[in-house]
Amino acid sequence: MDVRGKLALVTGGSDGIGREIALQLQAAGADVIVTGRSVEKLRAMAALGFGTIAGDLSTAAGVDAVVGGVAGKPLALLVNNAGVGSEYELDDVATLDSAALCIRTNLDAPIALCTRLLPKLRAQPEAAIVNVTSGLAIAPRAGGSIYCATKAGLRSYTQAIRHLLKDSNVRVIEALPPVVETNMTAGRGGKKMSAHDCAAEIVHGIRTGKSEVNAGMVKMLQLVHSISPALARRIMIKF
Repeated sequence: MDVRGKLALVTGGSDGIGREIALQLQAAGADVIVTGRSVEKLRAMAALGFGTIAGDLSTAAGVDAVVGGVAGKPLALLVNNAGVGSEYELDDVATLDSAALCIRTNLDAPIALCTRLLPKLRAQPEAAIVNVTSGLAIAPRAGGSIYCATKAGLRSYTQAIRHLLKDSNVRVIEALPPVVETNMTAGRGGKKMSAHDCAAEIVHGIRTGKSEVNAGMVKMLQLVHSISPALARRIMIKF
């Protein structure tokens, strides 16, 4: 996809991977609108020349704000990047609220935005949807059961709508990051990919027409999974 002159919407685009995706799309010539919850971070993005939409995608009002924010605009690229973790504990009923927020943000919101913004994408000569899932969509880790479930659900949804849109002008791309250095992973040990490098692989995938972008170590996970799904699950469950 040639992104030059095209309008892109990046959810969760004021921080982390989303911010880097927005910056790199802008550098490649796209006009970019970012969404986020932090007024200060959105103000900083606006100062860099980005359009901004404030909205909490865990709420219906937040989804409405994003859809309304691109009304009348020639949207050609939707990047569903916004995501949150969950503090869910299997034996703690009180953490169900955190689980529900994670599900609404990571799964419900991307589905709603794909559905509600598809007519705008169809109206363009060339368009794309990018759903950012995770390597954990391939095989889950026990310590992040709700997060993994949302990403696995979004992966399945992405594969299904790719088939539904295969004869249309809308390409459907799944981006699968590994553990990336972001606020969400702060304090977690182990090797992490930089947000810049992860975004670079995703943007390259958008520009070269890939259907799936396995970033960083997810390439190795996909290889293991292709040989033995059971082995991949055994490795990742304790990750």
